[in-house]
Amino acid sequence: MSGRPVSFAEHPPHGHPENRGPSTQKSDKASTASHPPPTKPDPTLNTQSTSTADTQATLLSAFAPPSAPGDQRNATEGGKSATSAARAPELSSLKVRLQRALRQFPDFPSPGVLFEDILPIFADPRLHSDLIHALEVHVLQTFGEEDKPDVIVGLESRGFLFGPSLALRLGAGFVPVRKKGKLPGPTVEAKYEKEYGEDWFQMQADGISKGQKVLVVDDLIATGGSAAATGSLIRQLGGKLLGYVFIIELDFLKGREKLDAPVYTLLTGQEGKASEASAETQKQGDAQEMPLGRTKEDSGEAKSVQDAGGAAAEQRP
Repeated sequence: MSGRPVSFAEHPPHGHPENRGPSTQKSDKASTASHPPPTKPDPTLNTQSTSTADTQATLLSAFAPPSAPGDQRNATEGGKSATSAARAPELSSLKVRLQRALRQFPDFPSPGVLFEDILPIFADPRLHSDLIHALEVHVLQTFGEEDKPDVIVGLESRGFLFGPSLALRLGAGFVPVRKKGKLPGPTVEAKYEKEYGEDWFQMQADGISKGQKVLVVDDLIATGGSAAATGSLIRQLGGKLLGYVFIIELDFLKGREKLDAPVYTLLTGQEGKASEASAETQKQGDAQEMPLGRTKEDSGEAKSVQDAGGAAAEQRP
């Protein structure tokens, strides 16, 4: 070995820019899984740490007491309540617009009858859309997504105007109820009372499956006979009747008292033009003041209370 001193020019020190030779420093040797460089954490330790945390979480979960069914139910109901509260202002706004579209015709088609006309709603596509949306909001607000109806049943014939559209919005089927003799194939039937006798409603026997949730819709509830018959048809087929939804209710006829499921009315009828109708009736010789929709001959019975299509309620063509 030469005793000549080493020149920095020939052999720059470790770390010098001019030192491009292979390093002999242990700290620069290739790292292995068991000896990672100081600047990088050991992935094995991270994995072990995560695994340990997961194991602890699993153990804590296993020994934690199960949540009570009531707690789960309360959480679900709380979510529904919050959703209902959010939908309430929207529904109120829709109802105001629809209520303004209603028309009333006093003494049509006979003296003493105030005719409720909902047809302007269907003449305006925006109002038509508002009607369907308002009914959809009510159904979801009342039953929620999980308990909404499987089938919408519409009464002949104004229930056919909006029942199918509502069913589509809700992802439900639509089944019509018709007068006796108008439906093909096997049917079930139920009787209801009219003003001058009785009539029959029918539904196809395969229209509703056992256990399906069913909602009945119609434009107007007067004496409630035809709606009650429809509820009977649904139960004959094993359906679960959720309730009844109407656009207008003539509450002085107390038709909802005949129904054994919840009743919802979207709009209020027989108001606003009541005084005007009374004055017009008196001009035509009605000296005796009677409630709207009743005859002067018999104040205890409803007289041909009219709904939008022009046919007497509970006496449908």
